[in-house]
Amino acid sequence: MRLPHILRALASRNYRLFFCGQSISLIGNWMTITASGWLVYDLSHSAFYVGLSAFFTQIPLLVLAPFTGVWVDRINRHRTFVLLQFFALLQSSALAAFTLSGHMTVPILLTLCVCQGLINAWEFPVRQSLIIAFVDNRDHLGNAIALGSSIFNLARMCGPALAGFAINQWGAGGCYLIDVVSYLPVIATLTAMRLPARLPPAKPKAALADLREGLAYVRGHPQLRLVLQLVPVIALTGWAASVLAPVFARDVYHGDARLLGFMLSSIGIGALGGAIALGMRSSAAGSERMVAWAILILAGGELVYAFSPWLPLSLAALAACGFGGVRAMAGSNTWIQSFIDDDKRGRVMGLFAMGQGMFPVGSLIAGTLAARFGPRPAVAVAGVAAALAGIVFIRASGAFAPVSPRPPRSPTPLPSNPQG
Repeated sequence: MRLPHILRALASRNYRLFFCGQSISLIGNWMTITASGWLVYDLSHSAFYVGLSAFFTQIPLLVLAPFTGVWVDRINRHRTFVLLQFFALLQSSALAAFTLSGHMTVPILLTLCVCQGLINAWEFPVRQSLIIAFVDNRDHLGNAIALGSSIFNLARMCGPALAGFAINQWGAGGCYLIDVVSYLPVIATLTAMRLPARLPPAKPKAALADLREGLAYVRGHPQLRLVLQLVPVIALTGWAASVLAPVFARDVYHGDARLLGFMLSSIGIGALGGAIALGMRSSAAGSERMVAWAILILAGGELVYAFSPWLPLSLAALAACGFGGVRAMAGSNTWIQSFIDDDKRGRVMGLFAMGQGMFPVGSLIAGTLAARFGPRPAVAVAGVAAALAGIVFIRASGAFAPVSPRPPRSPTPLPSNPQG
């Protein structure tokens, strides 16, 4: 297929199927995320519980991801991915059943958030490790990751806005029911794929030995180690604005669920712009500079949002947060996946997922600070921390220092950091 440069990964049939299924399912996912944030605040009237629900959804990823990454390098990733989609469908069905029947409580909602987190802890490294199998041309890998980020953030833009109207019409249970239905296309597209058989390791080692091997691989490549150290900082500081959006919508701007949808959609618009800009890149060369700028944009957006007295300015700041956040996180993902060895992919992406798993810790901190000092100071603290992390990364990576041109991507060896 002859496609525009920005869509070149869609030339692969398997990736087209993945792209189409995810495009529908992710909208339902974001409707559920929005509905859960609104519902937990409606049930508890506590900013702390808003942060706690996000914490419970993501904490299993932080704890389990390194071990699930080892497991991913050993199993049939495609078959497991399909099975995990069925489990996610069942979890969303439980959310819908409890809510629509009027039996939903804060403890039940938090328990189901933990269930979703356990599914995510297995699904994330499986999905990330499968992307390279979905594209027929390895040179399209970076574009495939960027397109995946694009549909994620397009859903992030549309899903919350749709959820805001759905909550007003049918309540949170209506959003959960839509999410249940949205899993059917992704399961259908995954089962329609034709993937070559992947041979397991001839002599699998003990799980801890495999994990140690993966850690040694990361330690042996300083630049890879630096990026993996940055990911948890982005996750810890970069999403306070979105986590506390229900509090800002209801208590700061005195709006309803529709305003919450518009606020989260503003983040999605910025994130989509960041993902599209990432998809236009031809290679992973120069990613350090791109990630450095992205962190600074993210920090600036959070600081403006924290002190903004006007809703339009706040929406623009939220868009900047989305743009900077996705450029930093997806840019790091693209760089890592473009250079690592295939037989270490599951373990390295497990470590990447563990870094992303710091999001719940950041959510809990943001919720605690908001409950104690108010939502604006909580977001301001996150913005300052993100700015400091960006400065440290710039100094450690030499992102803005003059460097000689880097050769095109090669799986091994990884490019080394001249500053160590």
